[in-house]
Amino acid sequence: MSPPLRIGLTGGIGSGKSTVASTLVELGATLIDTDAIARSLTLPGGAAIDEIRAVFGLGFIAPDGGLDRARMRAAAFADATVRHQLEAILHPRIGREVETLGAASNAPVLVLDIPLLVESQRRWRARVDRVWLVDCAEALQIERVLTRPGWTADAVRAVIDQQASRPARRGAADAVIHNQDLSLAELGHTVRMLWRQGTGLRP
Repeated sequence: MSPPLRIGLTGGIGSGKSTVASTLVELGATLIDTDAIARSLTLPGGAAIDEIRAVFGLGFIAPDGGLDRARMRAAAFADATVRHQLEAILHPRIGREVETLGAASNAPVLVLDIPLLVESQRRWRARVDRVWLVDCAEALQIERVLTRPGWTADAVRAVIDQQASRPARRGAADAVIHNQDLSLAELGHTVRMLWRQGTGLRP
């Protein structure tokens, strides 16, 4: 049995990547969500909590024993050293869990949902066969994220500023899903067409 095709799915905040990922699962792919893995590692009792506490101190641990995400997000955006320290704790563990989940799947296609794939190409590019990008204008990214609870325009822009530029993402992608002015039905059709072209499998 040949190994599954590995697709690295990426895109900026608010690009519609989660919607695309859901469609790919409907088409038969196994989805491995690296953000979800990171969250599980930093929940109370998570595998990364002890090291996070040792490196950053109790101030970054929430009352429930998990990571204080708001404080860590603010610190990581403000200080690249903090971000790199957190990545050094999380990324090896995420990588191991990705391989464990991938080995357990019998699907012909693995979709690795990696929001910062382009920013972390040295870590992730060799793990995937192809990179699929979900892309849209920054104004639309902001508009979409503002519908989520707790977000402000300044907070969204801060995230976008930390992420790779649209040209950088497009330059690293093997295929681009232009999620601009599309209905959900149109987006689904676009994804199914790419699935057929990019995997050789029928939707």
